[in-house]
Amino acid sequence: MTIWLLIGACAVVTAAIKAAGPVILGGRELPARFSAVLGVMAAAVLAALVVTSTLADGDKLAIGADTAGVAVAGVVLWRGGPVVVGVLVAAVVTAALRAL
Repeated sequence: MTIWLLIGACAVVTAAIKAAGPVILGGRELPARFSAVLGVMAAAVLAALVVTSTLADGDKLAIGADTAGVAVAGVVLWRGGPVVVGVLVAAVVTAALRAL
């Protein structure tokens, strides 16, 4: 029973947090400073997730084959390669390094 109360409380808190923005702003336009921050927030969150999943192994720093694969794929994507090619390059480099 306690777990269901916790799940219900989390659902209510999540709904309240999501509703706070529209309720507080009430259809008004965001200030320019907030709009600028929201414009780059998606890229920052994505970068943080990629770095965390690439370099973290539990509670310690782990650099290995998957890190090299992601780094090489990042270079491919940075140079303008398609996403599918980047994913394939990451998989091949990771598999090759793990095979060694």
